[in-house]
Amino acid sequence: MSAAALDIILLESHEAALRALLHRENGSEAAAYVLFGKAEIAADPWSNQPRTRLISHQVVPITSDEMVSSSSTHVTWSTQGFMRLLGMAQDRNLVPGLVHTHPGANAFFSDQDDRNEAELARTTFNKGAQGLASMVFGQHDAIVGRLWTSAKASTQASSISIVGSQIKIWRADAEREDTEFLARQAALFGKGFNPIVRALRVGVIGCGGTGSAVVSLLTRLGVGHLALIDNDTIDTTNLNRVHGSRAADVPAKRAKVDILAREIEACGLGNHVVARRAWVGDPSLRDALRSCDVIFGCTDDNQGRLTLNRLAHYYGIPVIDMGLRMRSAKSGVDYDMTGRVTTISPGNPCLMCLGVVNAQRAAAEGLQRNDPAEFERRKAEAYVEGGGDPAPAVVTFTTSIACAAVDEMIQGLTGFRGQGGMAHNRIRRFDRVEDRSMTCRPVATCPVCGTEAAWGRGDVTPFLGVIG
Repeated sequence: MSAAALDIILLESHEAALRALLHRENGSEAAAYVLFGKAEIAADPWSNQPRTRLISHQVVPITSDEMVSSSSTHVTWSTQGFMRLLGMAQDRNLVPGLVHTHPGANAFFSDQDDRNEAELARTTFNKGAQGLASMVFGQHDAIVGRLWTSAKASTQASSISIVGSQIKIWRADAEREDTEFLARQAALFGKGFNPIVRALRVGVIGCGGTGSAVVSLLTRLGVGHLALIDNDTIDTTNLNRVHGSRAADVPAKRAKVDILAREIEACGLGNHVVARRAWVGDPSLRDALRSCDVIFGCTDDNQGRLTLNRLAHYYGIPVIDMGLRMRSAKSGVDYDMTGRVTTISPGNPCLMCLGVVNAQRAAAEGLQRNDPAEFERRKAEAYVEGGGDPAPAVVTFTTSIACAAVDEMIQGLTGFRGQGGMAHNRIRRFDRVEDRSMTCRPVATCPVCGTEAAWGRGDVTPFLGVIG
């Protein structure tokens, strides 16, 4: 088996804390520690190769009394704090990491770095830790990173991401293909935009009205790697809004993911697509989900949304969730036609705090999925809510919200609306021709977003800390 590719994800708040800790007015080098969560991906769905992801979980300063000396070309500190760091990493099953600066030079690992880190790696493995991460911050915001996998060998990061209100990704092997069909968007966002988009790994959860439109837009945008996840087959009532669907797909009982994969491949635009017919919480999907750079939540499944809600925090993967509420006009009551785009990432209020997810319905959905007979019995006794009539849906509105969601990702990548980054909750009232963004803070008692305990935690048992 080939060596696992390495991704390093810094949460935006951690990157900002490191920049503040490591800045020196006199231009000397500085250092700090980081504890990383880890994702061990057995097979990236696009390459079928193993992948390791490190996600920043906690920044640990090196105290002033531990510093020995520093200049513009070196920094030296006591290893006393490093030994404490190793103890913390072992106790919490995290990966210890160190970060230092090359303020007047490019980001690179010097020969001296190699020698010093090899000694620290030897100590790390002697203490039973699961690796040693290292990063160098250079001038012009450049970053390099690696993971020592033994006292003698390390793996260079193939990608380093900063994730929060913005999405910044550096790749060691960014594709520089001359893609003529993307020339018009390069004319707007610059020549560096298309290589970033071509290398993106994006998951789309739910391939109905909004999901199919998102997939169509991402395909034309040039996203290089798409993972489509949905458990449903097409039916006649889907044909009014599922992009790419055909009347002949209904009697053939084609899965929605297969329909969209067919349409992507027919475009011939070089997108690498994988389709998985499964519910998002299926354990078989964990590698695919953890391999994504961005995920679009296009499902009306409350339990599925809870899964994505936790995934965004544990793995530092931005989730752009969307939904619509359509109410027909009745006597004395106007239309109520509302769309929503919510960006979930550590630091933002989560779907529970925003009231998007109904926990009671999520429990009912889980019961229906796992024990249909018991679900029907409780439904008959009015202990759970039933499905009811299908919600109204019109293709123009589902597509409009899909456009708004993909625009939010583009904002995260480019900042075309300004440097404020992605809005955490946008509301569109179609009946009032009104767009607005909501601002609120996480609920302090929320176990997902109200505390940093889950942020960047990576792999834990049980998965995402969910029992049952």
